[in-house]
Amino acid sequence: MDIKNSFKNIFSYKPQKNYVFSVLEHEEQLDNNADINNISPKTEIEKVYENNLSHVKTSYNTLINSDIVIREFTLNARNQQYKAFLLYIDGMIDTNIMNDFVLKPLMLKNQSNSYAGEQNRVFSDITSNNVIIRKVKKFDITQYLLNSLMPQNSVKAQEYFEDVFSGVNSGNCALFVDTLDLAFDIEVKGFKQRSIDAPNNEVVIKGSQEAFVENIRTNTSILRRIINNENLIIENIAVGKITKTKCGICYMKNITNSDLVAEAKYRINNLGIDSLLSSRRT
Repeated sequence: MDIKNSFKNIFSYKPQKNYVFSVLEHEEQLDNNADINNISPKTEIEKVYENNLSHVKTSYNTLINSDIVIREFTLNARNQQYKAFLLYIDGMIDTNIMNDFVLKPLMLKNQSNSYAGEQNRVFSDITSNNVIIRKVKKFDITQYLLNSLMPQNSVKAQEYFEDVFSGVNSGNCALFVDTLDLAFDIEVKGFKQRSIDAPNNEVVIKGSQEAFVENIRTNTSILRRIINNENLIIENIAVGKITKTKCGICYMKNITNSDLVAEAKYRINNLGIDSLLSSRRT
């Protein structure tokens, strides 16, 4: 028994009783974050159509990947035609939304697309012999696409490839247009996911019968429904160098200690792990 106890004392796990941590100063955190950002600079999107297309094909290895789709087409806008392509992952988008609210408005010709509004208009008043000149603003294809041709609930203009690829990997599609040094991140998510169900490992008799699922937006919506308060803050942080798992830091702005929240975000941002697949990850 003495030998057994001796081995147990030597090799058994002994948890710490006292945990010591320090809250970093705000300026020191900013300096550390700046150093992290300087390590891996982002790649800017170019105005040359062929260069953007080549970079996308190289990044996603389209010659090998079978579910990466690049849809090239001709975009019609105000009686002008532009080369464009869509990037998305097959199986993660809703094809009906893609066809009805992205491809059709961009490809089909109609009166609004055929009208060229760049020229100046001259109006003459015969009675007073006055000539009124009204200048029409120069055509801006970026604003025209955002405000007129894409009736989606969420469309963002991105300037870096990394931001575009993050949206595509989460189920969106990216629109690249010739002569534009930016891309449009369009929300067209349509992948299958588990619906909200009763919890299995925490059975509640008189409480809520809703449990968290794998989709972070479903989980945050549950919190929003329970805590109906504008002071609830939900910040997104990607964890894992490979998986880049989306995590949410949730706290009440008017209750929590801002220094402790900053310390938690600092530690999570600096986790040196490749993947985060479950809450039991150590």
